[in-house]
Amino acid sequence: MSNRPLFIDLAFYGVAALFAGATALWTTLDSHAQWGAIAFGGYLPAAICAVILLAQPGPVWRRRAFIAVGAALAVTAIPLVFMAIDRAAGVSGRAQEEVLVVEASGARLLDTGSPYLHADAISALPEPLLGYNPYQPGMAFFGIPAALFGEHWWTDARIYFLLAAVACAIGAVRLLRGGPGSALNPTGAGKGPLLRAMQATFVFPVCALTFATGGDDMPVVALIVLALAFAHRERPLAAGLAIGAAAALKLFAWPAAVVIAFLMLRNSGTRVDQSRRSLRAVDMRSYLAGFAVPVAVTMLPVLAVDARGFFDNVVAFGLGHGVVTSPAQSPLPGFLVAQHVPSGDLIAPMLLGLAALVIAGLLWTRPPVTAASAALWCAAGLSAAFLLMPSTRFGYLLYPVVLLGWWLPLRDAVAGTVTGTLFQGLAQDDEAVDELEEETGLGPSMAVEWWR
Repeated sequence: MSNRPLFIDLAFYGVAALFAGATALWTTLDSHAQWGAIAFGGYLPAAICAVILLAQPGPVWRRRAFIAVGAALAVTAIPLVFMAIDRAAGVSGRAQEEVLVVEASGARLLDTGSPYLHADAISALPEPLLGYNPYQPGMAFFGIPAALFGEHWWTDARIYFLLAAVACAIGAVRLLRGGPGSALNPTGAGKGPLLRAMQATFVFPVCALTFATGGDDMPVVALIVLALAFAHRERPLAAGLAIGAAAALKLFAWPAAVVIAFLMLRNSGTRVDQSRRSLRAVDMRSYLAGFAVPVAVTMLPVLAVDARGFFDNVVAFGLGHGVVTSPAQSPLPGFLVAQHVPSGDLIAPMLLGLAALVIAGLLWTRPPVTAASAALWCAAGLSAAFLLMPSTRFGYLLYPVVLLGWWLPLRDAVAGTVTGTLFQGLAQDDEAVDELEEETGLGPSMAVEWWR
């Protein structure tokens, strides 16, 4: 049996330990420094355990999974809980601004029916930045526990960000690992790719750091993954509900919703048989209906009572036209153009819009055939978005990291499904079969096999 997976684990945990140690030593943010100090003590033992396993013969997958779970607890859950306890005790610098914003928006939603303040009210605050809520209305629900029960470690919004992401990841694993009528269907994704996906989501340093210090992006990307898993299992209504829930939290999920819609649209028109085409059209309508439900339930009541607040916070502030400057100022292309090019505050959004049109054109000419290829499209589209946004940060790297991590089991499950079920009842010269074969191959790709 190849030791390659263990060597990959060793390199992964070793580099992550270096990142955590460097963060603890050199960051200027207190919450990041505390995460780095604790996470170093999680990554380094994981790397040592990988070295020990290299010297042991026989199957080691269960032990690798045990190490991964321990590492996830050590670098994600433990620092999060420690910082939440310190914060509840009055220690400053134990959470990023987005946690305070989400909790304040939850209290405001309960009091006024809107999670937003108007720009003139924000400008009068001692700290105007904390008055802005750049998220969709649904994000405020994560702040409701603190609004109802006060400031305790267990009401910290990050706890609920983590729980939501864990629930979505478990759901995606069950969908990709299992099959119709069977808890462990051989056509599902293998254990190796699923382990890599969980490492990408809960152990990769950017994701673990985000969970511990801010966390608002993690339930968004986890819901995108869940939607892709539902799409793979041909459950369009559930896929729409999942991606709609993500879109109700943050605008970043909307490009992914468009990609999955193209996946549904592509499948609506590929079958020669008219009955199948009609069935796929029903799937498309089910997906759109599922998407609309959480978006409408969260947005329409707020827009009805406070459309101006939504515009001031989500649109104007997001485009860099707020009364204060967004702290998301990583030196990526969109920010650099907005800050250093004449009329850059107009050029940067135009570049973002142009990229969106180019990607939409490419999707129209060659839409994704499978949920695995849709995951790649989502990773590419969201990467273009965070690179070109006027207000951006390196932390958005978590989106392509998680989506590429979950591409592995999605691709593995698609390959198994092609050989196991999708060809049944279809003529071998059918255009759909040819395109699926071109998309997936007849078995697991070498890219997936290499990471097992």
